[in-house]
Amino acid sequence: METQITELFGLQIYTDKGMFIGEVEDVVLDVDSKKMEALVVGKVNDQLFELKNYKGLKIPYRIISAIDDIVLIRHLPGAFAGGSGSGDME
Repeated sequence: METQITELFGLQIYTDKGMFIGEVEDVVLDVDSKKMEALVVGKVNDQLFELKNYKGLKIPYRIISAIDDIVLIRHLPGAFAGGSGSGDME
């Protein structure tokens, strides 16, 4: 299935356990290999992350399970505990 990158913007991101993470704000591409590297998250669920020193959240492509009406990612235990995240799940 092929999708235009612009169709990803604004999609809600959930874990496979039903936890809301945020919305797709941008896409990181590896131009040389013509592959998507990560999704950049906006409107982050502030109950999951301490946003004091927020520098952005990237969802690596390797943990994306599905993209359709929403983006579904693998749930990573401990990655979403409030106040524990560095803002990057890589």
